[in-house]
Amino acid sequence: MIILKALILGIVEGITEFLPVSSTGHLILASAVVDYPQAGRATFEIFIQLGAILAVVWHFRKHLLELVTHAGKDAPARDLIGKVFLAFVPAAAVGFLFHHAIEEHLFSPLVVAITLIVGGVVIIAVERRAWRFRTHTIEATTWTEAFWVGLAQILSLIPGMSRAGATIIGGMFAGLDRPVATQFSFYLSIPTLFAASLYSLFKARHELAFADTAPLAVGFVTAFLSALLVVRAFISFVQTNRFTAFGYYRIAIGILVLVLLR
Repeated sequence: MIILKALILGIVEGITEFLPVSSTGHLILASAVVDYPQAGRATFEIFIQLGAILAVVWHFRKHLLELVTHAGKDAPARDLIGKVFLAFVPAAAVGFLFHHAIEEHLFSPLVVAITLIVGGVVIIAVERRAWRFRTHTIEATTWTEAFWVGLAQILSLIPGMSRAGATIIGGMFAGLDRPVATQFSFYLSIPTLFAASLYSLFKARHELAFADTAPLAVGFVTAFLSALLVVRAFISFVQTNRFTAFGYYRIAIGILVLVLLR
């Protein structure tokens, strides 16, 4: 049963991590439904998040490798890396300072339900406006636009708000078109989620046990594979579609959770 639970949660993580629906919120709800052992839940969630991050690295591996290898002599490549890390700083600082308070007071199904609904309403509202984007390639992203995306990412520290949703919508408000805002959000997820995962893994290092190898491996692989499929599909989706459907989905799931909590 533990392998089946790991499989389910790995798929949930992979599907939701990079969509504007909140992977943290879905994992809180899914973990409660499948009743994954509380003792190993935190460590397991770290591993499936690492699997999802690896999917982004793998999908963009060619461009990422070019950025890294050309950064020493190519100013645009060096600047893009710097802009991603600039966007990384605000949420990293706030998360480091208030991590324990957030986990203690906000990680609950009720908070997730409310933020899912609020986020859904926001997505529907902002997609009704007439957008005029200035930036149409990720290399053209300005330092100011990157910083605004970083500020938007702070909202994702609230369970249920969605890191992808906050950064993509934040990027659109800053002036990035949907495909560029989505790609920048993917790139920003790499340092953000790696740092969060490694920090959490360090704290939970004493909880690692050889007996957990099988479920951790299953969760990691399923998260990687499902995230890879979602990343590729989502990149195609944002070329011609708005995010309104995700807004309605969030509201529906949030209302369902509120009903179940009664």
